[in-house]
Amino acid sequence: MTTPHHDPAPHHGAPTPPATRARALASPRPDEITAGQALLRRAGLLGPDTHVSYFGLAEQDRRELLAGAIAPRRFRAMLIDLRTGRSHDAVVCPAEDRIVSARELDVVTDGHVPVVLAEFSLVEEIVHQDERWLAAMRKRGLTDLAQLRVNPLSAGAAGDGEAGRRLQRCFTFVQKTPDDLGWAHPVDGVTVIVDVVTREVLDVIDYADLPVPAEDGNFHDPEWVGRPPRAGLKPIEITQPEGPSFTIDEDGVIDWLGWSLQVGFDQREGLVLHDIAIDDAGRRRTVLHRASIAEMMVPYGDPSPQRWFQNFFDCGEYLLGGFANSLELGCDCVGDITYLDAVLADSAGDVRVVPQAICVHEEDTGILWKHTDNWNGSSESRRNRRLVVSFFVTVGNYDYGFYWYFSLDGAIALEVKATGVVFTSAYPGPGYAYASELAPGLGAPYHQHLFSARLDMAVDGTDNAVDELESAFVPRGPANPTGTGFTQTVTRLRTESGARRLADNTRNRSWLVTNPSVVNRLGHPVGYMLYPEGKPVLLADQESDIHRRATYATKHLWVTPYAPDENYPAGDLVNMHTGGAGLPAWTAADRDVENTAIVLWHTFGLTHFPRPEDWPIMPVDSAGFVLKPHGFFDRNPTLDIPPAAGDHCHPGGPHPDHHEHQNEPHQPDHDHDHHDHGKAGA
Repeated sequence: MTTPHHDPAPHHGAPTPPATRARALASPRPDEITAGQALLRRAGLLGPDTHVSYFGLAEQDRRELLAGAIAPRRFRAMLIDLRTGRSHDAVVCPAEDRIVSARELDVVTDGHVPVVLAEFSLVEEIVHQDERWLAAMRKRGLTDLAQLRVNPLSAGAAGDGEAGRRLQRCFTFVQKTPDDLGWAHPVDGVTVIVDVVTREVLDVIDYADLPVPAEDGNFHDPEWVGRPPRAGLKPIEITQPEGPSFTIDEDGVIDWLGWSLQVGFDQREGLVLHDIAIDDAGRRRTVLHRASIAEMMVPYGDPSPQRWFQNFFDCGEYLLGGFANSLELGCDCVGDITYLDAVLADSAGDVRVVPQAICVHEEDTGILWKHTDNWNGSSESRRNRRLVVSFFVTVGNYDYGFYWYFSLDGAIALEVKATGVVFTSAYPGPGYAYASELAPGLGAPYHQHLFSARLDMAVDGTDNAVDELESAFVPRGPANPTGTGFTQTVTRLRTESGARRLADNTRNRSWLVTNPSVVNRLGHPVGYMLYPEGKPVLLADQESDIHRRATYATKHLWVTPYAPDENYPAGDLVNMHTGGAGLPAWTAADRDVENTAIVLWHTFGLTHFPRPEDWPIMPVDSAGFVLKPHGFFDRNPTLDIPPAAGDHCHPGGPHPDHHEHQNEPHQPDHDHDHHDHGKAGA
């Protein structure tokens, strides 16, 4: 991550001196990427046909870091030689000028390294030369190769005779002109299987001859939209004349109104947040050691022969962070914005900088608390605001925004905003059970977006435990004679097997992470509560390939003891892996998760039955979760927030000139948060 740059003008004070631990966890620096590349070349691992699939920080064991035993930084590299198919998983230490480890993969059992960019263009070139595919296109009257886009897709599990091969399964779309939206014209019914190492088409399967949808979907073309821009939109301006309330140092450490956290960026996970803590009356109290999205998977629910394999792991197969957008003021971020660049390695191992990949700002979120007391006559209200750290990616047809929120009251939330273009198909006909019809003859298969948040907890220290809290009905009886009582149950999750849990909104089920060795003034363990949205988990049969490969997505919650090599819930190498890796393998040991360093793995997401209103571009749909302090503080931690300073705020009753202005048009009361959101973001 490079030095932050601010828009419209810098307002930061002197940078915080970099702490040793912060330097150890900072994003890769350009010189480290270059040195790592040189080490790999010198060791013969990075040759002329080798592509760097992944390069990122191999984080040191958190227990060593917390003990102050800072080691030289190491970086993990995943490599693929597209001429031979040989793949390696290596660790390099530039500071010590050495290769720490290098293992050649057995791709049959280990799985493949993630997809590299060269495979996308390579596949179309190979398919365009295959006579079987050309015949399938001619059969449909499609002869202009310049209009035929071949969409390479991760292959999922290997089928018969495919073990060990590095495959892409491909669909075809018609793009009438360079400006046309090709997703509007799927050539459904034809699947092409390509080996990207041998550079051959293994098979072309013409399952069904379905009409290619003819209607365009060019939402980006005003002429196609067919109506003028909507009139009446007045400007909304968000200003902070004294600048933002946060500072950012060279290692990405942010200090904001009591919060401190370190912002990093990874090619696989995107945003990675470290060392999240909050000030409590001058005492720095930790909440999380690390937080990220460790996996996201999009399973499609159409079991037809041409698309049964459609299950995409956007982190593990495609390296989501590498598709980060460069954000633009006024379009993606609005207000007083500080941007951070993302520094990555490209497929040659060279430095690649994504300018303005991360947006940091604060935004007003309405009322924090308010009360007008009829007995003592007081009337007080305070406005809330939050720190927002976000980035956006485009992975194929979909675009995702990831927004981490930190609020004055100690709450932490993550919101994922899904937009872009839905994956399309031909619509087979009325009543089809696995897809929606979006436009004449155009379908969109039902699908899910299932994210796994990896939350390395540190609630007031390293030894934490998890309780499951539920609301409970109390039958009428001696303990509840009127039948009006209800209560809450608390169940300790002691082992990994007992901590595989589903949310249940009918019971208000939530999970409280406590530190049993630290109590609040009431004598109760301090804690933070995870509130799940409780939407569906993976909707696939237990015997299916995707259930085996994405077992993490079958539960809303998993809890594991911290281990430095357990980082990805579906395993390190997801691409064409047979399944069973990651969480199901680790938790089979049924380790203790009570009073120890623990990691929460929280599955959340969307189940999408596309609507006509989602076409040709989808309005944002969102999913996420909230972590809130629960007995962490001794009382409301925001009592020291000052009243709003604006002259438009008149607490304590009606406007003093109310009677003079009673005949004038009504003006909004800015104490009511539904009137004056100044919300930035995409």
